[in-house]
Amino acid sequence: MKIGILGGTFNPIHIAHLRIAEEVGERFGLEKVVFVPAAAPPHKPLASDLPFPDRYEMVRRAITGNPRFDLSEMEGRRGGKSYSIDTLRTLRRDLPSDEFFFIIGSDSFLDLGSWHEYAAIFSLCNIVVVERPGSIVTRPDRALPAALAHEFCYHGAEKRLAHRSGYSVYYLEGVPLDVSSSAVRELARSGRSLRYLVPDAVEHYIKDQRLYADAR
Repeated sequence: MKIGILGGTFNPIHIAHLRIAEEVGERFGLEKVVFVPAAAPPHKPLASDLPFPDRYEMVRRAITGNPRFDLSEMEGRRGGKSYSIDTLRTLRRDLPSDEFFFIIGSDSFLDLGSWHEYAAIFSLCNIVVVERPGSIVTRPDRALPAALAHEFCYHGAEKRLAHRSGYSVYYLEGVPLDVSSSAVRELARSGRSLRYLVPDAVEHYIKDQRLYADAR
């Protein structure tokens, strides 16, 4: 089975997350795209300190009705810092015959060298880098951490980096939606409408639970 993995804080999940998952699923013929909310993001404090169960529930509501989408609570169960390498190793161990496509934004790709055990990720799965507003990558090979550049062969026509492990890094253009979780939180804090930025079920949950009403 070909499975996409989309991690993040999802604080809250919004339409850009969902559209990215849909685009990658279609373009790579994925049978499933699994959303993996982070319990404790390693790179920065969680805005508003929103608990894992609330973020998990918003994702659950957002993806209901899409048979390709699935949801995992593995990072919430595991505890500690939510390192992507640990999640990918767990998936590889539990589903050894499946092919994984780890989905990240181009902003994250540009910062990959700061990730925990980042070099090992390329030997566990394919990576799909989705173009994000403000983080355009014209040459994916030049955005690689310098220490790893020799491990890849760049296929410019495909915008694909072939890794010596047999996996690839794909760069996907033409998907950017300029929506951010921080902007959604600010609207929620101000009591404004979130319509067309998040699914209706997510907006209702945010308002019913007053999730960001006291955010600063």
